[in-house]
Amino acid sequence: MKKFINYLISPKSDIFLFVLLLILANLVVSLAYFRIDLTSPKSYSLSKGSAQVVKTLEEPLSVKVFFSDNLNAPYSSVYQYIKDILVEYKSSANDNFSYEFVDMKKPENEKLARTYGLNQIQIQELKNNEVGMKRVWMGIVLLYADRIEILDALTSTDGLEYRVTTTISNMVSTTSALAGLAGDVKLTLYATKRLADFKIVGFNQMEDEIRKAFNEVNKKNKNRISFASIDPSPAEIPELVEKYGIQSLNWNDPNLGSGTGAIGLVLEYGEKSSLFPVKMTRDFFGRNMITGLDDLTVQIEESLKSIVSKSQEIGYITGHGELELNEESQYGQPSQSVFARLVSDRYTLKEIKLSEEDIPQKYASVIINGPKSSFTDEELYKIDQYVLKGGNLLVFVDPFEEQQANPYSQPTYTPINTGLEKNLEKYGLSVGKKYVYDLNCFSQSDRQYGKMQFYIAPMMQKNTLDQKSPITKNLGYVIFFQNAPIDITAAKDNSNAKVTVLAKSSKESWTVDSNISPDPRFISIPSDKSTMASENLAVLVEGKFSSAFSGKPKSEKDDEKKSDSADNSISSNEHVAKSLQNSKIIVIGSSILGGARIPLFSNAQLLDEEGKQPVSMFVRNAVDYLNGEEDLCTMRTKGLSLNTLTVKSAAASTFAKYFNEIGLVVIVALAGLLVLLKIKAKKRAIRERYNPNDSRVEK
Repeated sequence: MKKFINYLISPKSDIFLFVLLLILANLVVSLAYFRIDLTSPKSYSLSKGSAQVVKTLEEPLSVKVFFSDNLNAPYSSVYQYIKDILVEYKSSANDNFSYEFVDMKKPENEKLARTYGLNQIQIQELKNNEVGMKRVWMGIVLLYADRIEILDALTSTDGLEYRVTTTISNMVSTTSALAGLAGDVKLTLYATKRLADFKIVGFNQMEDEIRKAFNEVNKKNKNRISFASIDPSPAEIPELVEKYGIQSLNWNDPNLGSGTGAIGLVLEYGEKSSLFPVKMTRDFFGRNMITGLDDLTVQIEESLKSIVSKSQEIGYITGHGELELNEESQYGQPSQSVFARLVSDRYTLKEIKLSEEDIPQKYASVIINGPKSSFTDEELYKIDQYVLKGGNLLVFVDPFEEQQANPYSQPTYTPINTGLEKNLEKYGLSVGKKYVYDLNCFSQSDRQYGKMQFYIAPMMQKNTLDQKSPITKNLGYVIFFQNAPIDITAAKDNSNAKVTVLAKSSKESWTVDSNISPDPRFISIPSDKSTMASENLAVLVEGKFSSAFSGKPKSEKDDEKKSDSADNSISSNEHVAKSLQNSKIIVIGSSILGGARIPLFSNAQLLDEEGKQPVSMFVRNAVDYLNGEEDLCTMRTKGLSLNTLTVKSAAASTFAKYFNEIGLVVIVALAGLLVLLKIKAKKRAIRERYNPNDSRVEK
């Protein structure tokens, strides 16, 4: 034993101990997965949203990977990425997550893959100095409860984590709306008991109807919703009206005296709440009655999805010349618009005609996409009240309507006044009646005219995109077209709201409100550079706002309900003067970002339905952000953040190109040569000092 210890402490054991250390280190590393991601957007790390989805799985989720062996580059990197990312999913998940890599060399596994719906794909292969084709498997199957989803033909890592996580999320939310929630969901009926004395039609049956619908929904969601019926005191009613927007009622009856009451049904989770349209109304004959109880089970289920940020439906306002949800395809058949297709993997757009209906609060967000005609005060009021009750708004608004008689004539531009200006200005945003032109813009080579710069199409890069908002922080660049400037001065004065300029033009931009032309051949650049300034093109305002109206506008329907026999002993006030919850409003000064066509480019569209272009990602991120899916924004744009150079001339661009290709190599070579010369000089100095007469050195 003593000899062994002496051996270990002697230099003879160094090799043995080194080999032992390597073996032990490999064992530790194989058991403990550890990786550091030094990229700015964390391109190779699992997003918080992905981790949260798999951390709260309530049923077993199995991921089966069907990939062929020995894939050549670049497909081998996809296989490695999937292996790495599944390890991270597993490390973040609970015990319900599992995955396996299926051996595709076995014929029975090929048959299993086809059973799931996967198909082989063809890829190029370089073998024996010849390029050939081979068929391979590159797909994933996800199984959760009774749901099966496949991701096939995975030839790139772009957006792969986003696709996996959203697929899992959709499977889970379809199975249970409350999957993964940390707190309780409460359904509360606020109803003043004294209102029963007024013999309001349906009042006595109201609570029973609500309990029936509640029990049905609660059973589907494993009894995770609580219900309470509260008779609020007169002192509590103003606070409840301000917090939830429930209906406040006042009466002054000769027999029953005067008083204040309330009716309202509220679904609440954390800081979010949803108000149902259960209230007292007056019918054509003047009778007071309870309305809003129809299809209450469906209403509760939809509102449940909305307040837990899993709403799959978005309101889309029509009736004022907005871009249609459906358009004619090249074969003459109706098809979804490019905007609808862009968001169709996660959302369904539901048409809202404000002239016929209110905006349901079940929609987490509503889109107004390029209106051309005026809104009535009643319609604007419905939008206003939706926002003040916690609804989110995405507005694509144009300053002008472009009209062109024929392809050879110059278009004319007529200012658009829809009335939305009233609402937006009350929220602190003013959209100018002009277009923004920018020297930093999209350019294109033309056979006849050479390089053409389209000043009406500003190109925003990192320095003009907000680097903190999840909507824009990972985007390398975005191109807009025919944008109006947005003034945010009043919004900044609102202490209850936060303003974020998502995109702005460069400092070399200017605005035009007359003699407008999108064609760069007919545009004059201002000679006075002092007139140029950066303009806001897309703005986000989130917080609380004041109403654009002092009260509900009167409509013809209200007048029709008045009659001599009407029961006027009790009256209601449902107007919301200040925000009940925080809201988000995104305003973009061009409907071309919403899918409108561009006449200058043969009616082409800026958006692409696959969502691969930066502008499409920008729009899709905006939609996700308004629907409480901020994590999806970051997930979708991973790896897209470009550290681009800001160059102002072709010569500078050429210099930067060749410097990176050749200059760095030359600098490294020169540095190495200098180091070598310095080492030789040092050796010579040492030799001359300590052994100047060394005969082995030639002098």
